[in-house]
Amino acid sequence: MNDLRLEELSATTIVAANSLTLKPGQEQYVEPVSHSIAEAYVNPASAWPRVVLEGDEVVGFIMGNFDPDNDHEELRSAILRINVSADAQGHGVGRFAVHALAAEARNRGFERLTVAYEPGEGGPEAFFKRIGFEVIGETPYGEHLAALSIDSALDGGDE
Repeated sequence: MNDLRLEELSATTIVAANSLTLKPGQEQYVEPVSHSIAEAYVNPASAWPRVVLEGDEVVGFIMGNFDPDNDHEELRSAILRINVSADAQGHGVGRFAVHALAAEARNRGFERLTVAYEPGEGGPEAFFKRIGFEVIGETPYGEHLAALSIDSALDGGDE
């Protein structure tokens, strides 16, 4: 999977992103991509939705949020959604997407990236920990709140 790239959503990629198939049991940990698209439409100034392509095939989706004035510090530079096709999982697609989002965050002047996720077997916790996210708290809904130092991630500190 060396031919990975990010693209903004288009009429073609939206359909493909909405059709991403996850591994059994993962659906409980992520919202459908269509929810992210709706959020991006409502919050166009802060939402950053992108698809990950390998060649011409959509293999992932990530949506970040960049809002330096947000009252909640953990939402100023955050991953709101990440979905990777079942067939592409374990091949670096998720890492690529997170690093691309971190690079965008750095370009916008942020020093860390946050994510909230539901812990549980088959959930995304192991993935986020492998990349270098560290749990810093819990949301009112019982989700883990984790943070990643952007400089560490982009300068190779997560390997």
